[in-house]
Amino acid sequence: MEILTVNPISSPPTPTHLISSAATVPQLKQIHARILRSGLDLTPSLLSRLLSLPLNATATPSLDYALSVLLCTPRPPSRLRCRALRLLDPRRTIVAYARLRQDGTDLDRFDFPPLLRAAARAGEGEGGDAIAREAHGFVVKMGFVADPFVVTALVRAYALRGWVTDARAVFDRMPERDLVAWGVMLDGCCQSGFYSEALQLFEEMKSSNVTPDQMVLATVLSACGRTGNLSSGKAIHSYILETGIAMDAHIRSSLINLYSNCRSMDIAEELFDEMSPKDLVASTAMVFGYAKIGRIETARAIFDDMPEKDLVCWSAMISGYVESDKPSEALKLFNEMQDLGVRPDQITVLSVISACAHLGALDQAKWIHIFVDKNRFRDVLMIRNALIDMYSKCGNLAGAWRVFDGTPRKNVITWTSMITGLAMHGDGRSALVLFEQMKAEGVEPNGVTFIGLLYACSHSGLVAEGRQVFESMVREHKIEPKLEHYGCMVDLLCRAKLLREAFELIESMPFRPNVIIWGSLLGGCRVHMDVELGEIAANKILELDPDHDGAYVLLSNIYAKANMWDEVGRVRRLMKCRGVSKEKGCSWLEINGNVHEFLMGDESHPNSKDIYRKLEDIVQELEHNVGYSPDTGSVLVDLEEEEKKGAVLLHSEKLALSFGLINSERGSCIRIAKNLRVCEDCHSFMELVSKVFDREIVLRDRTRFHHYKNGVCSCKGFW
Repeated sequence: MEILTVNPISSPPTPTHLISSAATVPQLKQIHARILRSGLDLTPSLLSRLLSLPLNATATPSLDYALSVLLCTPRPPSRLRCRALRLLDPRRTIVAYARLRQDGTDLDRFDFPPLLRAAARAGEGEGGDAIAREAHGFVVKMGFVADPFVVTALVRAYALRGWVTDARAVFDRMPERDLVAWGVMLDGCCQSGFYSEALQLFEEMKSSNVTPDQMVLATVLSACGRTGNLSSGKAIHSYILETGIAMDAHIRSSLINLYSNCRSMDIAEELFDEMSPKDLVASTAMVFGYAKIGRIETARAIFDDMPEKDLVCWSAMISGYVESDKPSEALKLFNEMQDLGVRPDQITVLSVISACAHLGALDQAKWIHIFVDKNRFRDVLMIRNALIDMYSKCGNLAGAWRVFDGTPRKNVITWTSMITGLAMHGDGRSALVLFEQMKAEGVEPNGVTFIGLLYACSHSGLVAEGRQVFESMVREHKIEPKLEHYGCMVDLLCRAKLLREAFELIESMPFRPNVIIWGSLLGGCRVHMDVELGEIAANKILELDPDHDGAYVLLSNIYAKANMWDEVGRVRRLMKCRGVSKEKGCSWLEINGNVHEFLMGDESHPNSKDIYRKLEDIVQELEHNVGYSPDTGSVLVDLEEEEKKGAVLLHSEKLALSFGLINSERGSCIRIAKNLRVCEDCHSFMELVSKVFDREIVLRDRTRFHHYKNGVCSCKGFW
């Protein structure tokens, strides 16, 4: 502890002199103790000196001490009172205000701005809403409604609390609105997500002959970027150039952010190249923009060139990898970020959870769950909902249930995530039971909930139940069906071989069907061999999207199964002519925390020779023990039968399975994820392997999960 020393030769200093000579808070506390023992009352002087010392805003004892001295000061002067309210954090400011009101202290115009600032920034349960309303009443009662200093603070408080309508009402009644007031109102709209209102307000501001400054322009450009309003953003850019407003780094960064958000990377790149030095905000915007349009390598090059990186930048790059279907790179970058000591926030954690879900990597998923718990994210509902989705997509419904059951306050997203997870795994009955429980708990379902329910019915063959869900959505819950709901119904009918009914439903829709809906019909035609309807569906898809590879492939499948090889050749020639290529099959498998990737016929894996040798052994054992013969119906070229068999055996999920059998113990579960729908041969291959090799296999394809055990799949043929 610091000790305040006094020269013994000189005359004893007075308490007032001691207070003024204190250089630190600990010294001031010593002097305060002496004063209390002496019976003197010098709290105003003590408070004045305390407030002139540098208080550490994060040092709770210092702030508590300042608050206690303020509350012990009888009727503190306005100047000291106002300074104290400015220095204290929101919670302590609200406590001080309540005590001052209790003591009958008369407030003046200088008290309200710091009080309203505290109300605006107060956390949940700290009384910010009530204080803002109460302060508004006092402002009116005490005649401060014409004071721009006070009223601007009131507008800011309402806006930051999310009450934009109330803020606008106060703002509109202001007799004079200067640049600061306009800036506060604009910023409040943007902070609360009222971007369209912010753009309208900016036009009103210009009509009022108030010239915007750089901060206002940056705020409005942010609103344009958030809404994707490129035309308004370009108009503001032109306004800046025409009026000669200085293009400082803040404005330039805002413009780069605007064009990046609107995918106009050519203009963003010009502005970025002219910038020297390149600041963090602009560089992050470029990373985000390039990732958004799929130029992930360019985004990474800019990221690597940044001399300093903050959390937002790391999050943008990680999110870019996730959105570009590169989840492995996202996880690697997150680990690198951790090694450098950068602490993630909720946005980063959500991106990493999404990466684990995309990969289907259960070991990684369990690790991120432990990370969430250790780093105090476990009570964040948004993250808990994402964990439910992650475990479901990693094939671990038990893990999803644990998170769901352990979530004390569930919202509609929580329930919907669990329902969708059950749907993915083909457990339609449980999804319907959970839906009834959700309604019993008083949680109102939304449109996404019904998509999950219809999806669950579709993948479980529950036709009658699906029809009932669709009707109740409209009749009981007053939710108008959207394309996605009709798509689920079409898929449900197609899987149940009700192709004509599905076609009639498409024809009766109140809006134009999209590629996905026609794709569901085309997929059903492929499974149930309806060449006529399949041709209609494929042509409809190609009218909407001439480069849709799935339409060509599925139509080729239909023709190939029907041995219509001339038509197969015609479709393949058309694909070649239009430059359309089939998406390559890719599968992932996690072994000991490492994710291994396999392509069809891939030989790039370090253990490739062992994998193909193991695959040969598996095929031989299946042929001898259970009479397996490859199903060549999915081969799209007219080859000899042996060549077709060879092509089918090279599918990526079979390679992943072979690697899994090499590197895991008998009786353990093998988990595989695939980017495409599993073919008929691979599906039956997995069933047979699960029986002959006594393995549980969990395969996630593009549409759902398949749990293979003892020669049976959980899908029961509805896949």
